[in-house]
Amino acid sequence: MLDKLNALEKDFNGQIVNCLKQADVLNLKSQILGKKGSLSEILKSLKDATPEQRKEIGPRSNEIKQNIEKSVQSKLSEIEIKEVNEKLSKNKLDFSLRDSLLELGLRDGGIHPVAKIQREVEDIFVSMGFDVLDGPHIEDDWHNFGALNIPETHPARDMQDTFWFKDMKHLLRTHTSTIQVRGMEAKKPPFKFVGPGKVFRCERTDATHEMCFHQLEGMMVGKDITVGNLIYFMKTLLKEIFKKDMEVRLRPGFFPFVEPGFELDIRWKKPDPKKGESEHSGWLELLPCGMVHPNVLKAGGIDPGEYNGFAFGLGLDRLVMVRYAIEDIRHLHSGDLRFNKQFKSH
Repeated sequence: MLDKLNALEKDFNGQIVNCLKQADVLNLKSQILGKKGSLSEILKSLKDATPEQRKEIGPRSNEIKQNIEKSVQSKLSEIEIKEVNEKLSKNKLDFSLRDSLLELGLRDGGIHPVAKIQREVEDIFVSMGFDVLDGPHIEDDWHNFGALNIPETHPARDMQDTFWFKDMKHLLRTHTSTIQVRGMEAKKPPFKFVGPGKVFRCERTDATHEMCFHQLEGMMVGKDITVGNLIYFMKTLLKEIFKKDMEVRLRPGFFPFVEPGFELDIRWKKPDPKKGESEHSGWLELLPCGMVHPNVLKAGGIDPGEYNGFAFGLGLDRLVMVRYAIEDIRHLHSGDLRFNKQFKSH
């Protein structure tokens, strides 16, 4: 009986190699492992075997069954991958070629305005000696709230403001301030860095609010850092972005992770969808900032008695809207190629 089992396995291995379709593989499996399959037929005579033979035949038959199952799954995956690759090769479009774009009805491509601004802002900060860091979209309570001096009773922890996972321990980050915490954990002062990325909030969408948007967080930690340093770097950033000196003002603002905290506003002209830039001039809240709270420095493993610093959070989407006079933030996430096309020349 062992010889029959070995011959069965050898025959199966020879046949499955030649199977070209998933249906052929499944039919072969049924012929071998089905209720009326070859293996079942061989094992019917197990009742006539001696106890010693059964001790060998039983384990061997199970081994053959498992080997066949593995081979079947492997062959099915192999055929599926081959079929997918064949379909992709037939429908392949090279987006670097003009003819491929024309097939999709596109005459040209472009970089999204948020990506343009992010790269520009990164380059500006790198020129001033800042590093560029990154962090995960899925965060834990400590990096998103605890280490940033946000207590458990703070409304930001409520499910109405934050996308929590079912375990209530992980969440989609609500700000890029999490990169500050990870930066402090990884670096020793003095240091300065920025961290751009997407953030997520339970927002009711309108012309100025979205559930997913982009921020750029920045931090500088060293000895004898002042608000004057903060204002200098912010004004330098805005001058480089808008290609002119921007009038700014600081207003007191409360944020748990800075003390004192400020709202930095810029004077701008509200865009008119029909006429472009309007004549009306006003103040636009652009970014929260302030001196890093001692508790945040401690959470990052830094002695607040020896070092201090400033931090800020820049809304990249809002900066794009100001730069290009866009009246509705929802345009940035619409996926409408007609909208993106107009920035090709910028």
